[in-house]
Amino acid sequence: MKEHIDKIKMRDWTETKAHSSWQIFKVMAEFVQGFETLAKVGPCISIFGSARTKPGNKYYEIATEIARRLAEEGFGIITGGGPGIMEAGNKGASLANGKSVGLNIELPFEQHQNKYLDSETSMNFDYFFVRKVMFTKYSQGFIMMPGGWGTMDEFFEVATLIQTGKLAQTPMICVGSEYWGGLFDWMRKSMMEAEGNIAPGDLELIKIFDTPDEVVAYMSDFYSHNKLQPNY
Repeated sequence: MKEHIDKIKMRDWTETKAHSSWQIFKVMAEFVQGFETLAKVGPCISIFGSARTKPGNKYYEIATEIARRLAEEGFGIITGGGPGIMEAGNKGASLANGKSVGLNIELPFEQHQNKYLDSETSMNFDYFFVRKVMFTKYSQGFIMMPGGWGTMDEFFEVATLIQTGKLAQTPMICVGSEYWGGLFDWMRKSMMEAEGNIAPGDLELIKIFDTPDEVVAYMSDFYSHNKLQPNY
């Protein structure tokens, strides 16, 4: 019996290895498409947030206004291309006739393309890790609106890249002190003061604002004395 089971395991493992080898080409194709497409867009700001946020919600409206005003400043707007905060960001860019990029990914629920995307610069991805490279390589700033697991994943990914110097000193802004305050209190008290797992300066890499005025003013001031360029 054990010998029979071992043969089945080896057959399945061999098939998996063959599939993995071909999968490399699919991953490469997504990277090539992303690099070729986004390199033509120019300086962009990425906006992250929940797919569940509805029009009329205060954060949806704030995200729309931030994106509109940043687009008027000449930035393209990159989002995940779906509903909620992503839609708000693309809507704001569209209202200002700015570049509106969507990096969409197929998910079992929630994710579908919003109607404010530029078709020539928006893409669909199968792999989260390829998609996140596109967000980080071509963004000159990161705006974190309230969100769930996906937003937290992107929050800590970007924070880690900035903290370790893998990205240049790129603006990272959390919008909504009421929403983000508890997380920052925990990071300060538990991660920094109690355990020493982060340095005092690490939290200073991230700003918390509540209004579009604050966000746009900070981005504009930052790039009045820093160069716009791809991150790596």
